[in-house]
Amino acid sequence: MKISPLHPSQRVGIFIDTQNLYHSARTGFNSHVNYKALVENAVAGRHLVRAFAYVIKSDTSEESKFFDALIDLGIETRVKDLQIFFSGEKKADWDVGIAIDIVRMSEKLDAVVLVSGDGDFTEVLKYVRSRGIRAEVMAFRKTTSSKLLEETDTFYDLGADPAKYLIPVGKPGVFKPNVFKPKFRPPNKKL
Repeated sequence: MKISPLHPSQRVGIFIDTQNLYHSARTGFNSHVNYKALVENAVAGRHLVRAFAYVIKSDTSEESKFFDALIDLGIETRVKDLQIFFSGEKKADWDVGIAIDIVRMSEKLDAVVLVSGDGDFTEVLKYVRSRGIRAEVMAFRKTTSSKLLEETDTFYDLGADPAKYLIPVGKPGVFKPNVFKPKFRPPNKKL
């Protein structure tokens, strides 16, 4: 299949798996992601139709600053509550939601930019490409599934240019997400 090169008239949709990015940037680089640079480079002079960030809401008030920052950048947030089970196990997963949004939006797009290295998205990229739509991935190479890479037309390694895509942890004024470690709240005591 011959995929067209980047062109200013291409309609682009961006789908950002924030949990995947957060953990890859934090463990691999002790940094946070520069979402402004990420979106600018994903668009690459083309027509942005929509940009979504899939986020998890926990009990912290800090995360609202992060959500607001995404919105200020023109990124729509899809929010899901962190599930905490009786056993203490925590679950937060947007994979199905991201895949469904990509399929729903695909008729309106010439290029899908998936910002995640998660191999669970391999099948949705196969679907996108089968429809003649560009499948682009932006992620950290060392945490990106090799199967996912096989289904991309273009891969952008966010770790190849850390000064552009990363903000070191501890830099003043930078939000520090705490999405998987909600603050402890003691159970309500009866008085």
